[in-house]
Amino acid sequence: MARDFLGFAAVRYIEGSFAEQPLKADPASEEERVLIEAAQRNPGRFAELYERNFERVYAYVARRVGSRAEAEDVTAEVFQQALANLPRFEWRGVAFAAWLRRMAANAIADRWQAARREAREPEREPAGEEDIERRAMLFQLVDTLPADQRRVVVGRFVEQQSIGEMARELGRSEGAVKQLQWRALKRLRDLAGRRANG
Repeated sequence: MARDFLGFAAVRYIEGSFAEQPLKADPASEEERVLIEAAQRNPGRFAELYERNFERVYAYVARRVGSRAEAEDVTAEVFQQALANLPRFEWRGVAFAAWLRRMAANAIADRWQAARREAREPEREPAGEEDIERRAMLFQLVDTLPADQRRVVVGRFVEQQSIGEMARELGRSEGAVKQLQWRALKRLRDLAGRRANG
C-alpha cells in the first residue's frame, strides 16, 4: 500500500489507539449511510469510505499481525472484499467500520489457519518413477471429466480452494459443488479401476 500515515511500530503500540474505539454509529451516521448508499449505486464513490476508514482498519490489523507488509496486505484484502461485497451491505445504524473490522478479523484468522496448515504439512520426498506415472494417469483421467466436474477437482485439489470459494466461482450452491466433487471422484475411481484391470 502506498499509504503510510504512521510508522508500523507506532500503530501497534500506541495505547488507546483509535483502532479500539467503540464502533457505535455517531451523529454523523446519517452522512455515513448516505455515503454507503452512494457507493452501492456507484462503486467509484467507495473512495470516500476508504479514506474515512483506512487508518482505523490498518491500525486494527497492524496490532494483530507480525509485519508491516502483512498488515498492508490484509488491509488491502479487507477493502477489496468490502468493495466487492458492498452491494450486499445493509445499513443497520452501526458504523461501517464495524463491518470492516469483522472482515479484517476474518482475514487475519484465515491467514493464521493457513500458516498452521503449512506448518503441519510434512516435507514431501521427491517423486519416484511409479508416482510420476500414477500422477500422469490421474491428470489424463481428470481431463476426461465433464467441464464442471473437472473445474471442481482442479479447484479443490490443485488450487486448494474451499467449497464456498468454488460455489462462488461457479455460481452454484455449496451442496451442488459437493455433489459435483463426489461425482467426479467416483468417476475417477471407476476409470482408474478400469485402467488397472484392463
